[in-house]
Amino acid sequence: MTATATGLTAFRAHVRDWCRTHIPVGWREAQTGVGEEEFVAFQKAWFQELRRAGFAVPHWPAEWGGGMPVAEQIVLYQELAAHDAPRLVLAFVAIHHAAATLLAAGTDEQRRRHLPAILDGEIWVQGFSEPGAGSDLAALRTTARRERGAYVVNGQKLWASGAAHADWCLLLARTDPKAPKRRGISYFLLDMRTPGIDVRPIRQATGESHFCEVFLNDVEVPAANLVGPANEGWRVAQETLGAERGMTMLELAERLGNAGFRRLVELCSRPGPGGARPIGDSPVADRLAALETEVTGLRALCRDLVERHEAGTVGRADASIVKLYYSELLQRMTDFGTEVAGLAAHTELRKPLSSSWESGAWALDFIGSWEWTIPGGTSEIQRTIIAERGLGLPREPKGA
Repeated sequence: MTATATGLTAFRAHVRDWCRTHIPVGWREAQTGVGEEEFVAFQKAWFQELRRAGFAVPHWPAEWGGGMPVAEQIVLYQELAAHDAPRLVLAFVAIHHAAATLLAAGTDEQRRRHLPAILDGEIWVQGFSEPGAGSDLAALRTTARRERGAYVVNGQKLWASGAAHADWCLLLARTDPKAPKRRGISYFLLDMRTPGIDVRPIRQATGESHFCEVFLNDVEVPAANLVGPANEGWRVAQETLGAERGMTMLELAERLGNAGFRRLVELCSRPGPGGARPIGDSPVADRLAALETEVTGLRALCRDLVERHEAGTVGRADASIVKLYYSELLQRMTDFGTEVAGLAAHTELRKPLSSSWESGAWALDFIGSWEWTIPGGTSEIQRTIIAERGLGLPREPKGA
């Protein structure tokens, strides 16, 4: 499907009108300092609001409730960001990672069971990382042994975002301990209500407990919940990780360039303790100008990635370039905001739970920004991918 220029203009006007009448007024204040139950209820209600408008899963195939042309998806995320809409925090793994995995490698039965349930609010968590197997995911040690019609899983997962609220888990476990690291791994759909699962939230430096540890003790997973062939979970996992590319990055870039940069300009334009406005200082104004240039570049880079991904011309390292650029720009921007805000930033101990990493609680946003340079491959890993896959440089010698 394609969209004409006239059609895009009309669609943008439609989305703008919808945003003006449907984005909850004062949601940031209402979501600041709330308990977990209120946060979950708000997230689920907002997801259904987007679903009714056809905006919740525009990237899904039309038969499952999506089918929106890429050009319209770009407009949609631009306008949601421009109107400071809440972010789908809880549904993120479900609508992107779980859906991408099911559509690419799941069985018809798995798709029929879970895709409609996700639209109804089913929450998913990603059970990949482990102690000692974060950036080197293939080093995972969680095991799954076949026993009759099920697999018995034992091990531990770490940094499982939103696991405390999850209904289902995308789980990687080693089914052939004798195989090379990237072989012998299988991919499972795990019902989080299964006996033997212990979820423990991890309190972060920001005061939140978004990440969790998940302990698995003789957890039985039906063989029907295996995704793809046994021992080929690494290949299936690439479909999951591929969901982090393209449109999800474009959405985050638009949020950084709209609400994030706008809040930074507002901060620099407010009178300080002595009455002077920071933006009147040449170094501050120069830094703002430089950050605006970087944000403009990021948004263009993300749009180009989305369009080339759709055309099938995306490079092997392009997603790593975008991830690296976004994560480190996010750190620079929130660091600068913390610097300009001064001591006041360190007394702000709460932020809206349904926001992204540019809420305007600058110190908390800066601390939270470090999430982005570690999970999904550290900045060092991304640079290695860019060097080897993008630039064709030789691999670093083993033991160096």
